[in-house]
Amino acid sequence: MFSQLGDSLDKTFRNLRGVGKISEKNVTDAMREIRLSLLEADVEMSVAKDLIASVQKKAMGQDVLKSIKPGEQIVKIFQDELIALLGYDNESLNLNAPGHILLCGLNGAGKTTTAAKLANRLKKDGRRPVLVACDLYRPAAIDQLAKLAEQVDVPCYTPDAKDKDVKKVAKEGIKFAQGQNATVIIFDTAGRQEIDNALLKELKGLHDFLKPSETLLVADAATGQQAVSVAKTFDETVRLTGIILTKLDGDARGGAALSMRAVTGCPIKYIGEGEKMDQLNAFHPNRMADRILGMGDVVSMVEQVSEKIDEAKAERSAKRMASGKFDFNDFLEQMRMIQSLGPLEGLMGMIPGMSKIKKQLPAGAMDDKRLKHMEAIVLSMTPKERSRPQLIKGSRRKRIAGGSGRSIVEVNQMLKQFGQMQKMMKSKGKMAAMMKQMQGMDGMSDMMGGMPGMKGGKGKLPF
Repeated sequence: MFSQLGDSLDKTFRNLRGVGKISEKNVTDAMREIRLSLLEADVEMSVAKDLIASVQKKAMGQDVLKSIKPGEQIVKIFQDELIALLGYDNESLNLNAPGHILLCGLNGAGKTTTAAKLANRLKKDGRRPVLVACDLYRPAAIDQLAKLAEQVDVPCYTPDAKDKDVKKVAKEGIKFAQGQNATVIIFDTAGRQEIDNALLKELKGLHDFLKPSETLLVADAATGQQAVSVAKTFDETVRLTGIILTKLDGDARGGAALSMRAVTGCPIKYIGEGEKMDQLNAFHPNRMADRILGMGDVVSMVEQVSEKIDEAKAERSAKRMASGKFDFNDFLEQMRMIQSLGPLEGLMGMIPGMSKIKKQLPAGAMDDKRLKHMEAIVLSMTPKERSRPQLIKGSRRKRIAGGSGRSIVEVNQMLKQFGQMQKMMKSKGKMAAMMKQMQGMDGMSDMMGGMPGMKGGKGKLPF
């Protein structure tokens, strides 16, 4: 997400930093480029205009123009204004009694999946959530929620497929939740278009009946310029208390995040960055601003690694790597650990300076499918071959290629890369040099200090 905007801003600010003395013309030209970048990223026009006006006013101050590093100061001003636009701090949910959470939004925004993800997250936080299926229009919506609820092990109230009275269903859902001793009830409603007055009226009636402590708009990050009218309509109908942005892993623009927050004044509380049930994360404006500006998001990365990596397995792999006994069993375990952290491109985007390195990588290097292909190749090996890769010669390679559905060329490339990796791990000098180089990268030394397995960390890195 925001990769398109981030690349444009990086180019503009790099030009500003390269100018020895900043003039009003330099600032004006830069602001014009930034405004265009915001509009191309689908930020609503009035939001982009107000943001640029605020940045330009502060950037024109004499303290900035005459400072030793005016370019850096302008970047800092833009960063501060971006954080202000996104809402300063993360705002938690109001889960006080009655603890009702009403989800609403357009068709296809991902409400049902988000309802299950939210229930899963609240369960991990020690709450007792219950899901209630109030989407009585979309075919199989009730079954979908029930299956997702089963997946995250959360109780779910499912009405009869013929029932079309949403208030009656909500009332029965509350009674069911009380029987489950629930502390939070999440109501999944039908997707609707903002021009559908009948459905909006039904939603308002349900809202008035439930009097929810949280009314959350679930919005697709790729909504684009339509984001403003969507947010306004739902806010006017049911008085939103927050926003959940979905599908951030699949959108390069992400302007909806800036537009919706500015137009409604409602905080973005969560963001969905993947399809898995644990890929709903709290939204932190300062961290998102850093990611947009290519400064990474080390804190979120450390949190993800700490939460999802099995420390004992990672430590065992680290010891084998250090001893030079790394084989394809370890390699498979490492790949699965990395996959558990979410989309590879999103993970790498959290590393400071990675946006520049990414441009130098070959096309498709950040494609998660590559990991799946490599996993298929390893799974096509026999246990003996995984333990002793040197056994894999011509006929075995052909068999592995056939079993994995990959080409001989891919199998050969992977075996060659694995051999190079083994040699490096056996050479303590090369490993030490590599770690020293990583710690010398901008912001990398701070990251290493907080990551599991590094100095001051709490375990072992999976890679």
